[in-house]
Amino acid sequence: MDTAELSRIAVAALEDIKGKDITVMDVHHLTSLFETMIIASGDSTRQVKSLAENVSEKLREAGGHILGVEGGKGSEWVLVDAGSLVVHVMHPTARQHYNLEELWGAAERLRSAS
Repeated sequence: MDTAELSRIAVAALEDIKGKDITVMDVHHLTSLFETMIIASGDSTRQVKSLAENVSEKLREAGGHILGVEGGKGSEWVLVDAGSLVVHVMHPTARQHYNLEELWGAAERLRSAS
């Protein structure tokens, strides 16, 4: 499965349970570790966890491989590593503090938060 299809599935999984401010960034020219990064917000630590679990589940169902999940219970930030795709699900305060969009500012935004 290619990265574009993984990204489409991950975004749909985030939208399914009301993920907010979803941003998809092409970072293949900045790192050899992965091609695409998705950043999304959840309103509570419970929603952050649920969003990450839904992304993992939907990617697995579609035949994708989850290499790891970091964060979890009570966490304001959960990372889902699907190889060529990395998904960050964050509480808005953590997202503002770490400001990954600026850190990876040279990345091409494929989809910006609405």
